[in-house]
Amino acid sequence: MKLFEKIEFDQIRRYGTVIGLVGLCLFFTLLSEHFLTISNLMNVAQQSAIIAVISVGMTFVIITAGIDLSVGSVLAFSGVVMASALEGGLPIPVAIVIGFLVGFGCGAVNGLLITYGNLPPFIATLGMMSIARGAGLWYTDGRSISGFDDGFRFLATGEIFHIPVPVIIMIVIYVIAHFVLTRTKLGRYTYAIGGNEEAAILSGININFYKNVIYGIAGLLSALAAVILTARLNSAQPIAGIMYELDAIAATVIGGTSLMGGEGTIFGTLIGALIIGVLRNGLNLIGVSSFIQQIVIGSVIIGAILLDTNLKKMKTRSKR
Repeated sequence: MKLFEKIEFDQIRRYGTVIGLVGLCLFFTLLSEHFLTISNLMNVAQQSAIIAVISVGMTFVIITAGIDLSVGSVLAFSGVVMASALEGGLPIPVAIVIGFLVGFGCGAVNGLLITYGNLPPFIATLGMMSIARGAGLWYTDGRSISGFDDGFRFLATGEIFHIPVPVIIMIVIYVIAHFVLTRTKLGRYTYAIGGNEEAAILSGININFYKNVIYGIAGLLSALAAVILTARLNSAQPIAGIMYELDAIAATVIGGTSLMGGEGTIFGTLIGALIIGVLRNGLNLIGVSSFIQQIVIGSVIIGAILLDTNLKKMKTRSKR
């Protein structure tokens, strides 16, 4: 009976998203002959890379029972600052580091507002969403910055062993994030804070410090996503990243991370990001409008949360 319960609940929650991704791929393969091709699958991976990278930071944040609504605006702000540094003639690595510092700084401010300002994560990051967006528009006077050399554009258009560089970056980030969550003190404390913050405090965990680090990581990864997006478009725009925060939250939640905190995996988030990428790509191939796509993705998010909630309830009842 115990074995059955474990398979019935834990395994469904763990592998349900993988089954869903495979099912979506089969569905779109039947509807479009262009879906299951090497070029299109690589295109899906490239398109998913930006949201997938942002979603890593979102996963850390949501595991702590927080939320970050500012990631799209931070992406735009760090992107235009980095682009202006490139335009000013600074070396590519230096310009990228400047962008990283801006992203990390915005995330760290979020953390400080939450930990020392005692603001709810929703309010703190909502404010930063507006501040970063406005700062990007002010910094560029509302104009885009474009025209970068091939060395920078290689970060989005290049290939290594026939694998697109953005896909390689995404894989490296997920491997590192998985290691951090499962093998380091930061990972253990991330789960502890989200599982029971009061117990974490009583255990001697400096939750303020670790929350600041986690929100800083979210900002840093938004800046990394800005590098990929800017190199891909050959342009940095202060209006970039609109609605990216919702896609990142969707990927994280679809991947099984609980909005209540304390639960989630990096692998699940990757599958969630790929599900969104496959949905968008497949719906485009069969001619579904972008408006309908938003409805479909919203429905998938609601369905994922409903499924996870009901599975938890069933598991709780089975233990009584």
